[in-house]
Amino acid sequence: MNKHVLELVELSKTDKEIDSYQPQIDAADKKTAKAEKKLKDAKVRVKKINELIIENEKKVVSYENQLKISHDQLSENQKKSKNISTEKEMKALAIEEDIAKEKMTFANEEIDRLQMINEKKREELKDEESVVTELSAELDKISAEVEKDKADIEKSKMALFTKREKYIREIDQNVLAFYEKIRIWAGNSAVVPVKKQACYGCYMKLNDKTYADTIRGEEIKTCPHCGRILYIERETDEV
Repeated sequence: MNKHVLELVELSKTDKEIDSYQPQIDAADKKTAKAEKKLKDAKVRVKKINELIIENEKKVVSYENQLKISHDQLSENQKKSKNISTEKEMKALAIEEDIAKEKMTFANEEIDRLQMINEKKREELKDEESVVTELSAELDKISAEVEKDKADIEKSKMALFTKREKYIREIDQNVLAFYEKIRIWAGNSAVVPVKKQACYGCYMKLNDKTYADTIRGEEIKTCPHCGRILYIERETDEV
């Protein structure tokens, strides 16, 4: 096999190894993101429960103020009743008392209802806060594991980058530029093997001349269909 072709094959394999780590990094980041989302959702639930409890407490205070006003009104009406001189005044006062009593009944019922809701919500809040604590611990654990895995990956990648730098220094720069130009659009399939007389980049069959030239390996050959660099895997017997 031509020296340049051999160098490109090795460089291409190294590039594939380097890029093969990206799915692992993405999976690790996805794992962390998933744990972060679970924690965020739990915190949102805690926030909503707290907001509901606070809102209900405000309503309770409002109804308690309403009770005081109605109670004061009834007390005032009792004083007024002593000075009533006509039946019309008596009826008007009775209507005011009925309205005040209805307001007090409604206010008491709402206070009881809201306090019952808040009692249940406080129980839910305790459960959700426990979930937040558990998820926070889980996120810390996952983050530590992910950081370790990513550190190991970076260490392996650095070794490959060092290897790649060695190839780049030794390879002819014109050949390297040709490879990098193809790699822009072909990615890690810039250099592909030929099997069963077909390019394993586009899977199109090669004409006899291109195939024969590739087998000889005397110079860099590209696929006439897709433009990828071709080579023959000597260790593999083609059927």
